[in-house]
Amino acid sequence: MTWKGSISDTGDFVTWGEDPKRLADMIRKTVANAKEALEGVADGMTLMLGGFGLCGIPENAIAELVRLGVTDLTCISNNAGVDDFGLGLLLQKKQIRKMISSYVGENDEFERQMLSGELEVELTPQGTLAEKCRAAQAGIPAFYTPAGYGTEVAQGKETREFNGKMYVMEEAYKADFAFVKAWKGDEAGNLVFKGTARNFNPCMCGAAKITVAEVEELVPAGSLDPNQIHIPGIFVRRIFKGMRYEKRIEQRTVRQR
Repeated sequence: MTWKGSISDTGDFVTWGEDPKRLADMIRKTVANAKEALEGVADGMTLMLGGFGLCGIPENAIAELVRLGVTDLTCISNNAGVDDFGLGLLLQKKQIRKMISSYVGENDEFERQMLSGELEVELTPQGTLAEKCRAAQAGIPAFYTPAGYGTEVAQGKETREFNGKMYVMEEAYKADFAFVKAWKGDEAGNLVFKGTARNFNPCMCGAAKITVAEVEELVPAGSLDPNQIHIPGIFVRRIFKGMRYEKRIEQRTVRQR
């Protein structure tokens, strides 16, 4: 189809010669629920999962992964959740074969599986993990970073000197699915994050073959202020409205009276 149109005085793209409803249908990426959103997920896949600690994690997608019972997964995430929530639920069911993370200190089951050799673990500097996601999103195959040079992180990797400083070459991630959580989204897949939930979620959008976004509020296309959109819908393949968000606090600290 050839898109034809012009920019109006208000900045909107106005089309002619096409049925507006048909155009809207073409960019609608909504699916009914998590079950439909995870269609195609299979054993042995590599998955990206957004969030930081328990903030901004795709709770509904994780619950559906548990229900599906898929195994032999490689999961790329900042952390592994806690024992009974987040990715900890997948660890309990022995569904994860390899965990690629930057912080794993809140999960006793993760520690047990790692020390016993049941779980393969690849610890990555946090900034490097984020950039490996962003590079995949941008179509950049590799990049150089000083993080990790001279340590185990650099073993087996190419190193190079730039301006008198040594750098390690890191390759972009290759993932089958990316699961992200946003506060609000529209039917075209445009996303708005809230507060610190805007962590690893944005850089994982479009960094895998298929990006699935779950949102707390799903609105019609065109409802969001374009200036407030954090991730454009071009990076999202499927979007659905999540249900029953628990939003746990990883460590609650209170002041004594």
